[in-house]
Amino acid sequence: MNGPNKTTVAAWIALARAHRVAMQKVEARLKEADLPPLAWYDALWELEKAGEGGLRPFELEHALLFEQYNLSRLVERLVKADLVERRPCADDRRGYVLAITADGLAVRAKIWSVYAPAIQAAVGARLSRDEAVSLARILAKITDVD
Repeated sequence: MNGPNKTTVAAWIALARAHRVAMQKVEARLKEADLPPLAWYDALWELEKAGEGGLRPFELEHALLFEQYNLSRLVERLVKADLVERRPCADDRRGYVLAITADGLAVRAKIWSVYAPAIQAAVGARLSRDEAVSLARILAKITDVD
């Protein structure tokens, strides 16, 4: 098996560096605003989209935009903060469903008020509309599951 060529390696490095820099900037803005980390936002957003029915923990894990090795710890923090509640699962008496609370909706919206401008600063202000469309199209090729 042949390794990647120099151009592919350069693309990989640029992708990894861009991701790291953008995420650091977003996390720094959230911290400056005394808001929870981005992982909280992602979980709350997925639960908000799920609506009243909520999500099983494995469904939340599959939906998240970040790698989550410690989903149970994240869920515990969200439950402790009264942003998420556990509800009995009708289909599985031993299981439960996670649902966002009213406080969770408010916190998610507050995080978005900082996150949205951070996305704009990291990407929108640096790329033209056509460049953003091209970048999204190119990255979609990488994220397509084989």
